[in-house]
Amino acid sequence: MAVFVTRRIPAEGLRLLSQASGCRVQQWDSEEPVPRAELLAGVAGARGLLCLLSDRIDREVLDAAGACGAPAPPALPRARDGHGSARRPGLKVISTLSVGFDHLALDEIKKRGIRVGYTPDVLTDATAELSVALLLSACRRLPEAAEQVKSGGWTTWKPLWMCGYGLSDSTVGIIGLGRIGQAVARRLKPFGVRRFLYTGSSGPKPENAAEFGAEFVPLTRLAEESDFVVVTCALTPATQGLCNKDFFGRMKKTSVFVNTSRGAVVNQEDLYEALAQGRIAAAGLDVTTPEPLPTDHPLLSLRNCVILPHIGSATYATRSTMAVLAAKNLLAGLRGEPMPHELQL
Repeated sequence: MAVFVTRRIPAEGLRLLSQASGCRVQQWDSEEPVPRAELLAGVAGARGLLCLLSDRIDREVLDAAGACGAPAPPALPRARDGHGSARRPGLKVISTLSVGFDHLALDEIKKRGIRVGYTPDVLTDATAELSVALLLSACRRLPEAAEQVKSGGWTTWKPLWMCGYGLSDSTVGIIGLGRIGQAVARRLKPFGVRRFLYTGSSGPKPENAAEFGAEFVPLTRLAEESDFVVVTCALTPATQGLCNKDFFGRMKKTSVFVNTSRGAVVNQEDLYEALAQGRIAAAGLDVTTPEPLPTDHPLLSLRNCVILPHIGSATYATRSTMAVLAAKNLLAGLRGEPMPHELQL
C-alpha cells in the first residue's frame, strides 16, 4: 500500500512505516513544506497520507488521491486492474502529526469515508511548559532586558527599570481548560496564583476545574478580572477571532495575554492596537496568522510583544513520540484496526 509523507519527520516514525509489511513509503524529504504540485502528485494513488498542520488537505488533495472513486486528474498516473481499465483504490486514512486538525477539510473527509488519526496528549506537557515560559518572558520583559545587555542599555541598577508583573497573588484566566489548559494551570499554581478562571464553548467542566478550584465565567468577565490570560482552546468557527477589540478593551491595562493555541483565535490587528496604545501591558504568542509571520508585521515592532515560531511541542522527545504515534495511527488505519488516537468524525 502506497503511503505519502509530506515532510521530513523524526527517524523513529519513518522507520516504523518503512519497515511495515506491504507498505511503500514516498516522502517529501525536506524541512520545508511540500509544494502544492508535489503534494497533489504525491497523494495520487496513495492509500495513506501522513501530513502536518501546515499542509492544507482539502477537496483538491482528496480528488488527486482518488478518494472514494473520485476521478484522477489526467496528468496524474492511475493504477490499472487485471482487465486493463483505469481504477483508483482511494485514500483510506489520513494521519496528522498534530493535535490540531483545522487544516483538514473534515466534511469532505467524512463524506468520503476516510479515517483520521491525530496526536493528542503526547505534546501536552511540552506545550504547557512553553506556555509558562512565554508568559514569564512577556510579563517579566525578558527578551527586552536581554537586548538591553547586548546593546549597552544596562548602565547601572535602577529601582524602576525593567519592572514587570509577577504571578504571586494574581488571577489567571484560561480560555479552554482542556488537556493543555489544565497542564498550564498545574504549572502556574506553585507560583502563588490566587485564583483561576476559565471559559470555553463547551460550558463548565467541573471535573477539569476541581484540582485548581477554577471558576467557570463568561468570556467578558474573564477578560475583566484576569491579570494573565492564557489561550489554549482549539480553533473552531466559534473561537475564530474570539480575542478581539472588545475583549482587549475589557482587559486591565496591567494584564498580560498569551496565546499558544492557534493564531486565528486572535484578531491580530486588534491586539496590535491594544499593545501599541497601552490598553494591555504585554503579549506572548507562539502562534500567528499567517505562519511564518512576515518580518515587517507591525506586531514585531513592539517591545511588549514576544513572538515565537510555533515551537510549543518542540522538544526532541515530544516530536519523536508524535512521529511514532502518527505512524502507528496510519498503519492501524491501513490494516483496518483501531487507531491509538482516531478523530471521531
